[in-house]
Amino acid sequence: MAGVGSAAVSGAGTPVAGPTGRDLFAEGLLEFLRPAVQQLDSHVHAVRESQVELREQIDNLATELCRINEDQKVALDLDPYVKKLLNARRRVVLVNNILQNAQERLRRLNHSVAKETARRRAMLDSGVYPPGSPSK
Repeated sequence: MAGVGSAAVSGAGTPVAGPTGRDLFAEGLLEFLRPAVQQLDSHVHAVRESQVELREQIDNLATELCRINEDQKVALDLDPYVKKLLNARRRVVLVNNILQNAQERLRRLNHSVAKETARRRAMLDSGVYPPGSPSK
């Protein structure tokens, strides 16, 4: 009687394996995490888009404040406000870069999960594990 995770041998001497408990657990875990990863990716994308819009509006406001400051006959000191806007813009760009890096890592993780899932599904469908496979 074969134990869980052991492979049977076909008449041709080719290893034939059914899904092991470990493989089923891994497959289930990957399928469980996939929606969360995809949802997180879509939220990160939405935040990045809104930050790009915010950065553009900050740039427009800073430009407008500089123009108003130049056009005023009475000396208004808008420089501190322009500096605050530019500082806010710098922080938005920094957060956007962090989100972009996180999204890229998430995309690579999602790609790896999909690739591993497809590989395992192909192995399960064919019933044959490649030689040297740890699941053999």
